[in-house]
Amino acid sequence: MSLTPALSLYRRSLKLSLDWAVHRSVWRGQAVYIRSLFEANKDVRDPRQQQVLLRETEKILEEWKHPDPYRHPTAPGGTFTPFWTLIFAGWHAPDSNLRWSQETNGREKLARSHSTIRRAPAAH
Repeated sequence: MSLTPALSLYRRSLKLSLDWAVHRSVWRGQAVYIRSLFEANKDVRDPRQQQVLLRETEKILEEWKHPDPYRHPTAPGGTFTPFWTLIFAGWHAPDSNLRWSQETNGREKLARSHSTIRRAPAAH
C-alpha cells in the first residue's frame, strides 16, 4: 500500500475511535484491533486494489463518524467555559441543600401516601 494515504487513514481511524471511547483503557483495545486491520493489508502491491481498499476505508470512516465528536476543553469549540463568564452571564451556583431538602420531603410524602400500615381511625 502506498504509505501516505494509508497512514493518514490510520491516524483518522484512531482519532475517530477516540470520539467513541474517550477513556484510554477502553480505546486501547480498539486501537490494537484497528492496527491489525491495517497490517492485514500492508502487503497489497496492486495500485487498483490499494485504491479499492482506501475507498472502502474512507466509506467505513464516514459511516462511523461521531455525531458529537470529542473536543479538548481548551480547544476552539471545546467544552471549557471560564467561570467568570458564567457569573457575568447571570448564572448562579445551585443551592444543593435546598434541592436536597425538597427531594427528601417529596420522598417522605410519597412514602406516607403509599404506606401499607393501616392506621386506626381517629376518635371523635
